[in-house]
Amino acid sequence: MTARQNAGETRETAVRQDSDIAIVATAQLPAVRRQELTETEMLLMVVDEALDKVGLKRSDIGFSCQGSCDYISGGTFSFVPNLDAMGAWPPIHESHVEMDGAWAMYEAWVRLKHGDIDIAVAMGSGKSSTGDPAAMYPLELDPYYLAPLGLDPVSLAALQARQLIESGKTTERELAEIAARSRRDAAGNPNQQVRGAEQDVDKLLAEGYLRNPLRKSDLPPISDGACAVVLVRGPRAAELTERPAWITGLDHRSEVHNPALRDLTDSASTRIAGQRAGGVAGVEVAELMAPFTAQEVILRQSLGLAEDVVINPSGGALTGNPLMATGLVRIAAAADQILINGRSRTLGHATSGPALQQNLVCVLEGDTGAEGDPAAKGDNR
Repeated sequence: MTARQNAGETRETAVRQDSDIAIVATAQLPAVRRQELTETEMLLMVVDEALDKVGLKRSDIGFSCQGSCDYISGGTFSFVPNLDAMGAWPPIHESHVEMDGAWAMYEAWVRLKHGDIDIAVAMGSGKSSTGDPAAMYPLELDPYYLAPLGLDPVSLAALQARQLIESGKTTERELAEIAARSRRDAAGNPNQQVRGAEQDVDKLLAEGYLRNPLRKSDLPPISDGACAVVLVRGPRAAELTERPAWITGLDHRSEVHNPALRDLTDSASTRIAGQRAGGVAGVEVAELMAPFTAQEVILRQSLGLAEDVVINPSGGALTGNPLMATGLVRIAAAADQILINGRSRTLGHATSGPALQQNLVCVLEGDTGAEGDPAAKGDNR
């Protein structure tokens, strides 16, 4: 699916239609190793913050969707208490996905396309600290052939990285450079968990392997956290924020579940999703959900991102990885590049499943004036 405008329109002259949808506000709790708040309390905080940014009340919301995982919480229907984050009154149509909050945002986007409501909230939350990820993650694998092996994500990522290196598509030094850059960027982001860690590439390369060829710096932290975004349909978006982050393309694709049946050095689903979302031409910043350094290389190559595209200036999943919220955080960070930093075109990406099995791409644009400067509030509607 795509919301791209006709090819003959430019971003400078685009007139926003009633069916166009924008992100107008985002909120995120800092990723931490152990969060004492419940998931409901975390979601209350991010929903309150996001709504306050644009002066909305819960009674203004027409639909909400949350992404979380019962396996993490250790109980069936554990998402039900999280409904309290939106409140029992007034009644709000709601939904839930057993996926990252990025897929909750996708459902909210589709719901807004129906045209009978104007505002929706998408949320993602998770507390990895309550369980053992190495024991939990194998449960998502094929129950007959893979799950009995106890394959954890780190082992799968190491197999993927080894194939990538032996194919000549990357080197261990490049992976260390990605880790170092992510840590440098995270140093200025209070929402990231890994801050002030070693950033010297040679010192990172001197560390021992955790899973050959991956070192600890190639892996994400175990994080708790939550994120929320407010989506608004049509001209109402311009009334709530000076420069909305318009979703001009949104698509997600899946590949065969068994990692042994696909090329782990490539991500066809990411490439197709990127093309269906309108392509990457003109993208200035890309927030990629790459929990492992080698996966950033695969995503960058599969999308065909230019060398001058800024990758994960937030620090990315390598420095903060709240399960079931990490992908939504990437999209929120890409939106903030437009809402706050004045960028014109950005990209947010989320992944799910073993070794980049499922991938979602969201392309965002900010309106610009005739001279290419950010348009003033209300222009080009």
